Amino acid sequence: MSCAPNASHSPIFLLLGFSRAGVPHTFLFLLFLFIYLTTILGNVTLVLLISWDSRLHSPMYYLLRGLSMIDLGLSTVTLPQLLVHLSSDSPAIPAARCLTQFFFFYAFGVTDTLVIAVMALDRYVAICDPLHYALVMNRQICARLLALSWVVSIVHTMLHVGLILPLCWAGDAGGNVKLPHFFCDHRPLLRASCSDTHSNELAIFLEGGFLMLGPCSLIVLSYARIGITILRLPSAAGRRRAVSTCGSHLTMVGFLYGTIIWVYFQPPSQNSRNQDMVASVMYTAITPLANPFVYSLRNKDVKGALHRLLRQGRVDS
Repeated sequence: MSCAPNASHSPIFLLLGFSRAGVPHTFLFLLFLFIYLTTILGNVTLVLLISWDSRLHSPMYYLLRGLSMIDLGLSTVTLPQLLVHLSSDSPAIPAARCLTQFFFFYAFGVTDTLVIAVMALDRYVAICDPLHYALVMNRQICARLLALSWVVSIVHTMLHVGLILPLCWAGDAGGNVKLPHFFCDHRPLLRASCSDTHSNELAIFLEGGFLMLGPCSLIVLSYARIGITILRLPSAAGRRRAVSTCGSHLTMVGFLYGTIIWVYFQPPSQNSRNQDMVASVMYTAITPLANPFVYSLRNKDVKGALHRLLRQGRVDS
């Protein structure tokens, strides 16, 4: 695809998402620095706990450790670049680095949604078919499901990167293209392009929609069966235990899938740009921050492992 004389396949993008927010950049820098450092601390702690404590060497925690590692990558793809831009007067990013950020953001983000769906399957087997849990959800099968999630995610991401590469962007007099966003996301890139983006939009709604529909259907069906099974439990204590094992996961399902559907599967609108950016902050910054705390604060096994680790540290010192 050839570009117009004033357009280019590889312009310099200016990420201006927070330039009109009306909030001092110093405050935003400190806020996102705190979010990023807390995200790193929470997820690294969870990964180390699950690796260290033998009581957490079960398929559920194996998947949770994988989710924490994905969240580390998801936040690292976007937040350090945002911090650099907030601390400087030039929020510029070359096209090659922009597309690299786009690739890794989507690779981590799609894998995140798929692993969340695999965790719903794990809860379904644990509650609805506990006698076969060790056979159906052993670590080898979990490793294969994680690997499959990565393969599907990378293929999906490469498709969308391939559709973006031929696009052209018309810049200003200096060759810069303004993006009203804080990272190289799909919608802002398509809105700023001067090329025909119908094939990109179609791929988002068809291929991307199918990729969302599969995991969503798995989650809905899993929890429908879980709900029926819980209602049939004879004791109230058993029902409470079953519900407690699903509460954290359901919280993150609603949070993650809700924001993604809001951003990517509503009709494009000029008026929704600020709302899109707020939702993007939720799933790029807040979700990776919340995951380790939601799962640990509501989980007796993780809290017990943390207490044992701290107690051992005091004894060793």
